[in-house]
Amino acid sequence: MKSNISSSFPPTAVIIPAAGTGSRMGGDRPKQFLDLCGRPLLVRTCRQFLTLEAITSIVIVAHPDHELETKEMLFTHLPQHIHHKLLFAQGGARRQDSVHAGLHLLPAAIEIVLVHDAARPFVDEDTIARTMDGARTHGAVIAAVPVKDTLKKVIADTCIITTTVDRSDLWQAQTPQAADKQLLLSAFANASATDFQGTDEASLLEHLGVEVQVVLGNEENVKITHPGDLQLAEKLLAHEKIMKIGHGYDAHRLVKDRKLILGGVEIPYHLGLDGHSDADVVCHALTDAVLGAMGAGDIGRHFPDSDAQYKNISSIFLLEQVIEKAQQAGLQLANADITIVCQQPKLAGYLNDMQQNLAGGCAVSPQAVNIKATTTEKMGFTGRGEGISAHAVVLMGSTYNGY
Repeated sequence: MKSNISSSFPPTAVIIPAAGTGSRMGGDRPKQFLDLCGRPLLVRTCRQFLTLEAITSIVIVAHPDHELETKEMLFTHLPQHIHHKLLFAQGGARRQDSVHAGLHLLPAAIEIVLVHDAARPFVDEDTIARTMDGARTHGAVIAAVPVKDTLKKVIADTCIITTTVDRSDLWQAQTPQAADKQLLLSAFANASATDFQGTDEASLLEHLGVEVQVVLGNEENVKITHPGDLQLAEKLLAHEKIMKIGHGYDAHRLVKDRKLILGGVEIPYHLGLDGHSDADVVCHALTDAVLGAMGAGDIGRHFPDSDAQYKNISSIFLLEQVIEKAQQAGLQLANADITIVCQQPKLAGYLNDMQQNLAGGCAVSPQAVNIKATTTEKMGFTGRGEGISAHAVVLMGSTYNGY
């Protein structure tokens, strides 16, 4: 997806505080780990910022007890070519402490800082662009939407209405909230010096005396706080869901003086598979299945054996390239089922390692990749030990906002 923000925009970072326990959601897991239509909530939130070239760093502030799990989740589900953008900090007792920790981790070159709620996965690119541009122009802005509903002021104990509140100049704050990095650092330093606790970054800037401007947010940029919000989020994603099936098949001859590579694993054997690349039939079948779901031909069209650059190349690398193309086209692997047809050698002891390799290449959890091996009871070319073949079937699902 092409970004609305030029790559010449000042270097910008996003801080995503994700150290909360999500107690209002109930359950025993923080809400950022909850599944939302097949993908963790925090993953969906992070993905919304990855199409913008100007965003060079994303700082995830995690609870110390969940830091390792957070890292593993994001590295599994986010495309490998953006892993270098991810930074991790440990959160504090308050949101204010968590954002402050993220600020101190930012590279020196960063000029604009966005802070975004981990539980707002539907922020759109136009809203992000408006906050980035607003921070560059005005110094500090927040995304917000005008209040539409009639507001009533009530007595807390009795819930009796005392007055109707004029909503004409009221806006409902959202995130991102964006500011010049030095302004934000000054706001946090001032809050610490005056023992001020704010509810968001804008309140810290206001306490410093900085004028914070509102830019238009989006009504769908909802924050998931209660169980009912998760159900609403699933409905918002329902119209985005597209499922596509792909099938792949590959076979190679077994020959001497070649390594036997299957699923990215080198398997001790006196014969190996013949081919221009490493001849990994498992990766080739899976890659062809993904291309089939995309309607994008086959592996030979994209990586021809007439091209010297693919001589002996790792087929895991080729799989990663195709997965990246799929993600750019708005598709993500939902699950894969692979069958290796091989009489010899025995493969049972290597299937787990293959599963890990293929899942990593596809940027999914290992549970999304099923792999098994069978023989043909010594029938046919595989049964006679002349070669090895593989079948793969994949289900590809649409991704939100291209990532």
